[in-house]
Amino acid sequence: MKVETCKILDRIGAVKFGAFKLTSGKLSPYYIDLRIVPSFPDAFQRICDITTKFVRNETSADGFDRIAGIPLAGMPIAAVVAFNLKKPFLYVRRGARLHGRERRIEGILAPGDRVLLIDDLVTTGLSLQKAARSITAEGGLVGDAVVLIDRQEGGTKRLEKSNIRLHAMLSVTEMVQTLHGLGSLDEEQLKTILKQVKKR
Repeated sequence: MKVETCKILDRIGAVKFGAFKLTSGKLSPYYIDLRIVPSFPDAFQRICDITTKFVRNETSADGFDRIAGIPLAGMPIAAVVAFNLKKPFLYVRRGARLHGRERRIEGILAPGDRVLLIDDLVTTGLSLQKAARSITAEGGLVGDAVVLIDRQEGGTKRLEKSNIRLHAMLSVTEMVQTLHGLGSLDEEQLKTILKQVKKR
């Protein structure tokens, strides 16, 4: 699954090099753009199938009642995984609506519901942590989060402090070593990403 995922990301050009500002505010010499995945139907379907299998293997389907997608990149994948697993889907807004029910959670969430978070990747873990707080504020329980890629920049430790177990299909180290082995990344690109991981 890991090698196939790397091949898919390489084929659609999801790994970019340059100067990028991440959601966390951190600067990075590389960017993994998983927002483009749904623009490639075959790749999107396969990534969703792989993620569904990963969720089944890494977590117990009986261990959560609902799946929550994190805006924005995590939402399409989370929605399809929820559909595949026949679990109710909800999503967390970045900010509370100032009209209607004025909620940060869209979907049905009852007190005591156990919610699995799904996002595309994790850097510092702040987005997942904020989402978990929004869910718990409305009575839900969050114990696990699933991502395709862990950028290995502190996310796991941050989530551990909030008692959330992170399940990552790929670490960024595994991803770049696989891509390098496939001849998709040169030595300089490999060193650039590994250096970023060590800086954290």
